[in-house]
Amino acid sequence: MHGPKGGGVAKLKYFSGSFDVIAPGSYVFCAVTGAQIMLQELRYWDWDEQEAYATPAVSLKRFEELRKQRK
Repeated sequence: MHGPKGGGVAKLKYFSGSFDVIAPGSYVFCAVTGAQIMLQELRYWDWDEQEAYATPAVSLKRFEELRKQRK
């Protein structure tokens, strides 16, 4: 993770294994649940979809949804 810190919603650029902070903030929202995820707690995302996920279970659910859509 690289970039400035600040309050509010951050805008991130996700990569495989890391992310950069494009716009400062302290959290992002889970793409599936809408839950607020503090940047220091962010562990799950999809860099192809540029989406963050709150938990491993949510990440897996979204992966399965995307896989079905692509078939």
